[in-house]
Order: sequence, then C-alpha cells, then structure tokens
Amino acid sequence: VPTNRAPRRVLRVHPSSDLGESVMKALASEPRQRILELLSDRVCNVSEIAEALEMPPSTATLHVSILEESGLLRTEVQPGLRGLQKVCARAYDTILVELPRAGLEPSGHTTEISMPIGAFVDCEIEPPCGLAGEQGIIGHFDSPASFYEPVRLSAQLLWFRHGYVEYRFPNRLPPLVTLDSLSLTMELCSEAPLHHGEWLSDITLWVNGVEVGTWTSPADFGGERGLLTPSWWESHKAQVGMLKRWAITPEGSFVDGVEASTTRLEALDIMARPYISVRIGNRPDATHRGGLNLFGRHFGNYPQDLILHLRYH
Repeated sequence: VPTNRAPRRVLRVHPSSDLGESVMKALASEPRQRILELLSDRVCNVSEIAEALEMPPSTATLHVSILEESGLLRTEVQPGLRGLQKVCARAYDTILVELPRAGLEPSGHTTEISMPIGAFVDCEIEPPCGLAGEQGIIGHFDSPASFYEPVRLSAQLLWFRHGYVEYRFPNRLPPLVTLDSLSLTMELCSEAPLHHGEWLSDITLWVNGVEVGTWTSPADFGGERGLLTPSWWESHKAQVGMLKRWAITPEGSFVDGVEASTTRLEALDIMARPYISVRIGNRPDATHRGGLNLFGRHFGNYPQDLILHLRYH
C-alpha cells in the first residue's frame, strides 16, 4: 500500500437495520458489484459505466439508482457535451457487517455510549508503551508519563507491555429499570516488539472492579496496513486488532458468545454509582502477560472507539 494513500472509507452496518437491508440488497447483484469495482479508482458518468461494462444505458441507470439509494454511490449532476450527466463515485471501500448474536440480547430498550480510547481516568503502565494520534506520537515512546499528557484525549492507538487502563462511562440507565445485559466492544491485540505473529496475551476485563472474563489474543498483528491506519505509521509496527465483545448477562459473562466466567450482572451493582467503571489489561499473575494494543476509530480496521451497550426493560 503506498504510504501516501488516504485512509479507506469504511461503512459499518447491522443486517436487520433499514440501512443494512438496503446495503445487502444492493450488493446482492453481480452487475452492481462490477460497477463498484470499476469505481474503485475513478469517477464515471452513467454512459461511461455502461460502455465499460458492456450493458445497456438503461440497465446501468437502474443499477446506479439502487447503489445510490443504498448510500454506496455518491452522484452529482454536471454539465456535459449533450446536456446534463450524472457523475458517480464510490462512497466506501469496505463494508463491515455485524451479524446478530442469538441468546444474549433480550428485547427491550437500549443505550449505547462511545468512549475515546484516550479518555481513561486511571492507568498503571510499564514500558514499552506509548500513544499515537492521527498526526503523530503523543509524548514520547516508552514513557509512562505520556499517558498523563492532556492531549491523550486525542489518542487513536495506545499500547503497553504490562498494566491496565481504566475508563468511567456515564451511567445513563433511567431509574427503576431492570438491566438485561451489558456489553463492551473494542479492537485490540497483543503488544510485542514491532509485531509478532505468535504472541499470546491474556487480556482481562473488569467492570466496577469485578473481573468478568479473559480473552487470549493470539498475536500482535502487523506487516499489512490497517484499513484506517494513518500513512505515517510504519507498517512493521502493530497495524490492526481483533474486534472483541464482552457481554455480561444474568446467566454469566461471555466473550463473543463463549462463556468466559460465571460473573453475573447482579455482581456488578450497576445502579450503585453514577458511572460504570471499565478496566482493560493483564492480570499480574496472567499466564501470558503479552500486553495490549487498543485501537480507536481512526486506527486499525474498525471505525469505532470503546463502545458500551446497555439493554434494559
């Protein structure tokens, strides 16, 4: 990937949403897929699309309209040699589809809170460590003092070999409701020197001081540039993580639907304080203390920060 290439444009959809249904329908067509491929590195009017793909202009117009309605194409009417023409450009390079998760989300009301990865309120960090924003390094490499810089709020990637970071989400649950599930999603991986394809790290999540589960990251992923990773960040360093989801329910705690512990919602005592504390890191006695990389919405492969999701009735 050329180092001066702009970050790829990413769309994240849920299949059950109106947008998701529209996008899935638009992609379920070989001619429309060919149109998107044609527009990967250029803009074309409808006549040019029809000629390049050897299809009737009326057919090209129909496919372009469907792609435009789904938001996958951006169009603009411009003067042409024979009147007005519709110029088309591809809106996104990557579509992320979040599949539904059975059994962990009962019906009811929901609230979702996105937390920038640099907005932690407490940390205990051992080098190698550091923070990076969209434009460059924050503070200095391997300096725990950098984690106290005011500009840490703009961090899009943070990493450390040992320790933890802790966040406080506002508790937006209305009074007198019953919480059905609490989940957290984040993009993360192990932290090795530069990067390493086999570097295990036992990454643990605590909520309100209660340990809810551990996931073992298999590697520190690098060498191939992340979809969102800025061009200034060197390819031999960590590039992407895995999108993981911790969920705590009345039945127990799960990581991506697999039981991680017997910790239940009631143990978190969510309504006892105006915030929900979330700590991410390695236990001091972990078998694999491989550190972690935590990615924000402008680094890695997933355009999101830390996301807390509450479902209640």
